[in-house]
Amino acid sequence: MKLTLRIWRQRNSRDKGGMVDYGVEVSPDASFLEMLDVLNERLTGAGEEPIAFDHDCREGICGACSLVIDGTPHGPEQATTTCQLHMRKFADGDTITVEPWRAKAFPVIKDLMVDRSAFDRIIRAGGYITAPTGAAPEAHSIPVPKPDADLAFQAAECIGCGACVAACPNGSAMLFTAAKVTHLGLLPQGQPERHSRVVGMLDAHDDAGFGGCTNTGECTLACPKEIPQDVIGRLNKDFLRAARRAR
Repeated sequence: MKLTLRIWRQRNSRDKGGMVDYGVEVSPDASFLEMLDVLNERLTGAGEEPIAFDHDCREGICGACSLVIDGTPHGPEQATTTCQLHMRKFADGDTITVEPWRAKAFPVIKDLMVDRSAFDRIIRAGGYITAPTGAAPEAHSIPVPKPDADLAFQAAECIGCGACVAACPNGSAMLFTAAKVTHLGLLPQGQPERHSRVVGMLDAHDDAGFGGCTNTGECTLACPKEIPQDVIGRLNKDFLRAARRAR
């Protein structure tokens, strides 16, 4: 396949940045990140600066491969991370636009890499339990109703990639925050901090510069793990309970 890539290049957070066009030839069986590797090998061989982009596991687990492809976080295939997107989803001769996550709370570090440490600050504000658990307990020693366990596992699938933020017209991280609040709020171990957790994490969310949620639903559509919008409703419910307790 012969493709034209329009890629965002930016030397650092202070640089204005801009789109640069590159031609590349790659197998349709290559992944999107492998295609960028091919381009970077060529650039390095020509003595040019390679394109900086995030990646780690390349198995759809870690969420590091954060790219907006043709205006869609992680590209055109739903429930798929960028590293699991293959070039056969595109046609020979296509022009593909590649950009970093676009959000105030995710400043660009270089090229396609952004600083997502705002997510870490949200987790530090309450995404944990303080109950001493010791060694791993025996299976079923702590009874959890099956519906709650299923919902907790569903919320725990969030990999913190930030696609929800990049897709949201408000730059909101509410789906991420709600997934973390819901995961722990449904389990017995998460009950002691249930109300302080939601207040602390929402405060950290707002302090980081993320926008508010207006229920457009773009976050769920962009999520590679298909976290449902229901978790935001659960977060709002917990927040109302926490506010009543505070009064």
